[in-house]
Amino acid sequence: MQQFETDPQPSSFTYHLGLIHRHELLLRKTTKSFKKATTGNREHCPTVSRPLAYSLPVTLVFAAMKALQSTCLLLLFVPLIKPAPPTQQDSRMTYDYGTDDFEETLFSQDFEDKYLDGKNIKEKETIIPEKKSLQLQRDERVTPPPLKKENDEMPTCLLCVCLSGSVYCEEVDIDAVPPLPKESAYLYARFNKIKKLTAKDFADIPNLRRLDFTGNLIEDIEDGTFSKLSLLEELTLAENQLLKLPVLPPKLTLFNAKYNKIKSRGIKANTFKKLNHLSFLYLDHNALESVPLNLPESLRVIHLQFNNITSITDDTFCKANDTRYIRDRIEEIRLEGNPIVLGKHPNSFICLKRLPVGSYF
Repeated sequence: MQQFETDPQPSSFTYHLGLIHRHELLLRKTTKSFKKATTGNREHCPTVSRPLAYSLPVTLVFAAMKALQSTCLLLLFVPLIKPAPPTQQDSRMTYDYGTDDFEETLFSQDFEDKYLDGKNIKEKETIIPEKKSLQLQRDERVTPPPLKKENDEMPTCLLCVCLSGSVYCEEVDIDAVPPLPKESAYLYARFNKIKKLTAKDFADIPNLRRLDFTGNLIEDIEDGTFSKLSLLEELTLAENQLLKLPVLPPKLTLFNAKYNKIKSRGIKANTFKKLNHLSFLYLDHNALESVPLNLPESLRVIHLQFNNITSITDDTFCKANDTRYIRDRIEEIRLEGNPIVLGKHPNSFICLKRLPVGSYF
């Protein structure tokens, strides 16, 4: 076994040089045999005829020419063949050329290098996520998550239906007004179990235009509940347990409080006076003893049927001191189902284009 500490792969030039040396020896042997055939064969072999003596050297000449031709071709291709580049290995390593362990040592070394490189890469990849996770943990410690509000425990849009500013909370058995999105404009909370309305229910929702609480159990409405709803146009409180009316917003166009227990003393004298946009007033099926005072000029429909109205004056719908006054906007007044006899009060309707619906006899 021979050991070399130079190039790990044997040079191809040494191999080709040995091959050329072998062909040179073969050529010398052929030339010697050729000389013997041309000179000494005639003396030692007198029985050989001249043509046979000349034909034997000719074959040897052709053999020599073929050997020279192969040698020349090898010499031409030797410069074109480039030795394989040496592998990047440590110069201190030794290689065994004479045994079969040479390939095994190369394979094992290559495997160890690749394995170590792969191991280093994996170690880098595993270290980086650990740093990120530590950084995230530090960030979480520094900035704790915001505390949840009480109103965010049950989002309204999971319990109800929210569609482009409209919230539908019908027949969901809620007993209070749910927290609404700030952009809400219409709330339909019909047929539930709501008993009270407070100012906090609508404090942060100034864009409301319509509220419908039909079919609830509302008994009380705090003062100022609708004071901040400057855009509210329609308010429906029908089929509840109301005994009195709250202060109403100024831009209201429709107010519906039918099928309650409202009495005349539960309506203040100026409740409807400043509602200059009110067109529809529904107070039927209550316990009123008289027609509410100071009804606005903007009214078109007044429903007061099925109450306990027993009296009416000349100033209820008209102006007693102004016989020329005409209330031309009113289209319908309903007073049927009341104890009053309308025929006994002819001067109470002289300003109207149409007589109220009710009993005249």
